[in-house]
Amino acid sequence: MFEQLIQYNDIGLLILRFAVAIIFIYHALPKLKNAKGMAQMVGMPAGMVLMLGMMEMIGSLALVFGFYVQLVALVLAIIMIGAIGMKTMKWHVPFAAMDKTGWEFDLILLAANIILLVIGGGSIGVQ
Repeated sequence: MFEQLIQYNDIGLLILRFAVAIIFIYHALPKLKNAKGMAQMVGMPAGMVLMLGMMEMIGSLALVFGFYVQLVALVLAIIMIGAIGMKTMKWHVPFAAMDKTGWEFDLILLAANIILLVIGGGSIGVQ
């Protein structure tokens, strides 16, 4: 139906990479700035929170520049599977809720990373 848009695949993948990177950078910063506080809040060791923040930040920068996109997408997808697991099994967060973020947000990030894993990041980037 929109076959003429296929020529813009690389731009679409670049936009997806940037969107995923921006979200992960936003969520990595508190982990890097205050790992102990975040660890107490989520019930994880501070070292693990710091490691997650570093993986999210480094992975996000790699997505922005187009380095190892599929490997980064795999790592970020695994992180999102862990986040969904924590929310559903440990914290009993519903899929969606009016008073808090459910795991629907995590699911769309998982899906976006699976798309980047399967398709790749496109040809736009420092490669």
